[in-house]
Amino acid sequence: MNKGKLFVISGPSGAGKSTVIGRLIKQINNVYFSVSATTREPRRGEREGKDYFFVSRECFEKMIKENKLLEYAQYVGNYYGTPAEAVDKKLNEGFDVVLDIETKGAAQVMERRPDAIGIFLFPGSYEILRQRLMLRSTESPESIEKRMQQAYVECSKAEMYKYIIINDRVETAVDEVIAIITAEK
Repeated sequence: MNKGKLFVISGPSGAGKSTVIGRLIKQINNVYFSVSATTREPRRGEREGKDYFFVSRECFEKMIKENKLLEYAQYVGNYYGTPAEAVDKKLNEGFDVVLDIETKGAAQVMERRPDAIGIFLFPGSYEILRQRLMLRSTESPESIEKRMQQAYVECSKAEMYKYIIINDRVETAVDEVIAIITAEK
């Protein structure tokens, strides 16, 4: 059995990563979405173990100390990280693994796993990004502003990714990610 490939998908909050990845998983067999751990509170509709593993700050810091994370970072006051064991298990079983992580975490993964393939997603403009964040109705104006400031920082790091996709139409972005996975295999 061939080992799977590791795909790192990043982009600012509101770029459509979750939507694109959700559709990707439905359209391609043999792709595993790595569920991240986080210390943030669940958003409306998010499910434990499906969207994230929601853990306490103390639990997360223990995982860091025990080197159980492929990557981790703090983002807007919360920890996010990728449990390494589940990723390695799926790769060894022949699954392609997709990570949805921010740029600091992506840099860690790409340093530790030089064979990881980076894909950066962006909605096309900062104004569209702001509108998407506002339409979520899950963020305060202050939180949206923090996320916008973080978006500028993240976009400045897009050159470290092998591919950049403008997500101005979800179906097209999904098709482009599928094409990348197919080409890389």
